[in-house]
Amino acid sequence: MLCCIGDLVEDVVVWLSDEPVTGTDTPAQVFRRRGGSAANVAALAVEAGGRSRFIGQVGDDRLGLQLTDQLEAAGVDVWVESSGRTGTVVILVDRAAERTMLPDRGASIELDYVAEGALDDVAWLHVPGYSLIAEPLGSTTRDLIERAHQRAIPVSVDASSTGLVEAFGTAQFVRLIEQLHPSILFCNSDEATLLKLGPDRPARRVGLTVLKAGAGPTMLIRADGSTDIVPVDSVRAVIDTTGAGDAFAAGYLVAALDNKTPIEAVQAAHTLAATVLSRPGAASR
Repeated sequence: MLCCIGDLVEDVVVWLSDEPVTGTDTPAQVFRRRGGSAANVAALAVEAGGRSRFIGQVGDDRLGLQLTDQLEAAGVDVWVESSGRTGTVVILVDRAAERTMLPDRGASIELDYVAEGALDDVAWLHVPGYSLIAEPLGSTTRDLIERAHQRAIPVSVDASSTGLVEAFGTAQFVRLIEQLHPSILFCNSDEATLLKLGPDRPARRVGLTVLKAGAGPTMLIRADGSTDIVPVDSVRAVIDTTGAGDAFAAGYLVAALDNKTPIEAVQAAHTLAATVLSRPGAASR
């Protein structure tokens, strides 16, 4: 079973018809979806044929209950604390399918305890970068990673966002990754540039760095600097890139848990990521 810890929030996805014009109207389509990087990965792992568990916190409100019910209906084993106010992320998607996120994470960052037994039956722990940088969620997540290491459960980390890393402090984030010693670090080309990672400078104390490049080939960088390049099949209709990185992580990890090679896992990741590019947000429902 894949376990994910972090955010379960509402995504308000706004498809813009044009660049927003200050002081007047800009026509748009608006969609409300279940979101949050960790919740997305957990749900998409089930879509990929795997089993998953989500650990997090939502508000003690109608929206939190609704999101929890939706995640359970998607087939995820949900371990949720309910207190405070459920978070919301507004996502502006332009005509090039690129998104700009305006997060109000609410109760998601307030998780301060994970019950014993949360890692029972877990074969892999996945951690978005969002789960590492705000307190008390960050300390709770780091504690769960330590518990995973004690059980010899592999851990993956997704860098998640250049803005997130810069706000936290790039050097501090690099040190944190080294301390966590993940088996896999997922990052895109912008995040890799910020973190100064590449085949000539592999991440320290990371088993494998999976470097995504959108429509470009994915690069696998091992700790010794050796690499593999995996091409990406073209996708005809790219409307919304929201959740594509979460889908990639889910597809990769489900394949890895099925004993696929890293190249085969990247191919599975590409296939799953392509499924979210034509729908608003990551959630299929």
